[in-house]
Amino acid sequence: MAAIDGLPPLRAVIATHGLSAKKSLGQNFLLDLNLTAKIARQAGDLSQCDVLEIGPGPGGLTRGLLAEGARRVLAVEKDARCMAALAEIAAAYPGRLEVVNADALTLDATAHLTPPIRVVANLPYNIGTELLVRWLTPPAWPPFWESLTLMFQKEVAERIVAQPGGKAYGRLAILAQWRTEAKIVMTLPPEAFTPPPKIHSAVVHLARREAPLYPADPAVLSRVVAAAFNQRRKMLRASLKGVAPDIEAKLHAAGLAPTMRAEEVSVEGFCALARAVAAG
Repeated sequence: MAAIDGLPPLRAVIATHGLSAKKSLGQNFLLDLNLTAKIARQAGDLSQCDVLEIGPGPGGLTRGLLAEGARRVLAVEKDARCMAALAEIAAAYPGRLEVVNADALTLDATAHLTPPIRVVANLPYNIGTELLVRWLTPPAWPPFWESLTLMFQKEVAERIVAQPGGKAYGRLAILAQWRTEAKIVMTLPPEAFTPPPKIHSAVVHLARREAPLYPADPAVLSRVVAAAFNQRRKMLRASLKGVAPDIEAKLHAAGLAPTMRAEEVSVEGFCALARAVAAG
């Protein structure tokens, strides 16, 4: 990869710019450019897309995205120390990389992007789940993005794709699977990163559905799911008693037994319950 883009190896970039990873920013840098290119390929053909990248750090994945042909990349980086290294990449790819020194939780990235848009990121561990939930719960659907190709701690990735019945199944699985087709496409060991985290990581690809899998009011579904999983081990009639005064009748209307527990209910079941609750 260094030979392809003519830029220095990432270890040299980190040494030159003094970019030791900061735990406070959830940073773990991927230094293998073969791996970053492989992650970029998981997002599909990017030649006709703008790509939003959060937390590029020294730019390993950024270089992978550009080398793999992304039309344009918007890299949002909170750490001002990384700006010089990212500027070198921008100079090597004139007109194809915009770098913004900002907090991804507050920036309106859509103002900098032209559809179609895909999100590809090695997300900082401390904001990854929050960003995903935001992208899955926009005010209107379909959202600004076509797909999300995101790296998480493996435990979080497994929660996104989990099926009913297991400990990993919960609110994140329902939000993701209701509106996207989600699958784990890569796993990475700790030694792939600098510094090595204590856990494995995984890349999840989420392709948006043009319409949700089953009809339901998003706000009602979110309220029902949050209440159900707030007390996972309780029966639904107990955990959901605050959702509706006649919750047992609502559960029966949705085809669910009041004695079921949240982790036993499918996405379809929760959507049916949300419709029953919304019906009043």
